[in-house]
Amino acid sequence: MSPCPWVIPANEYRRERWLNQAGWTRQILRFPDTEDWDWRLSIAEIEQDAPFSSYPGIERELVLLRGNGLRLCFDDGQCETLLPPHDRIRFGGERALRGELLDGPTHDFNLMWRPERVQAQLLHRPLVGPMLFFTEPGTTWAVHLIAGQAEFDRKSNLPALWAGDTAVLVAGEGRQRYALEGGGEALLIRLRTVASIVD
Repeated sequence: MSPCPWVIPANEYRRERWLNQAGWTRQILRFPDTEDWDWRLSIAEIEQDAPFSSYPGIERELVLLRGNGLRLCFDDGQCETLLPPHDRIRFGGERALRGELLDGPTHDFNLMWRPERVQAQLLHRPLVGPMLFFTEPGTTWAVHLIAGQAEFDRKSNLPALWAGDTAVLVAGEGRQRYALEGGGEALLIRLRTVASIVD
């Protein structure tokens, strides 16, 4: 990963098929950028009822971004419904399930990680003023702007964030401070390597 923070504009996300070929996703970022990644951010485009791909050994958290709702029906009988504005659910990637649309297509933010390598925390927060992020070696923040507009402090040398964009904040060799200010809503994802926590 680059030692410097960067912004990924929404129009640069890579659109690709689901692992099971039953739908499409827009990959925001995976780290490292190999098939054996530690964590991955993407936006699933669910246009019809379909089974989800199986990801054994992966933890997942799904957040409804757009659309009128999505029902997740697991093979063990559990059913959970994600409703607007931004319901979410965390589940094991090995669990077999089917996604059923309530009323038209949805877009769903998808965080996936390998728990033996990474600790992941996802927060949904309004942007109503300054927000501070602190990174250190082994810790990365990803900021996905759901709505609105925001800017980082000049020291960060980062472009403005627009709705749909994602910023990746890294520490480099030492602890770093990032200040974000604007208005709207954001998903904040903190990713910590297990090795750095143990050390």
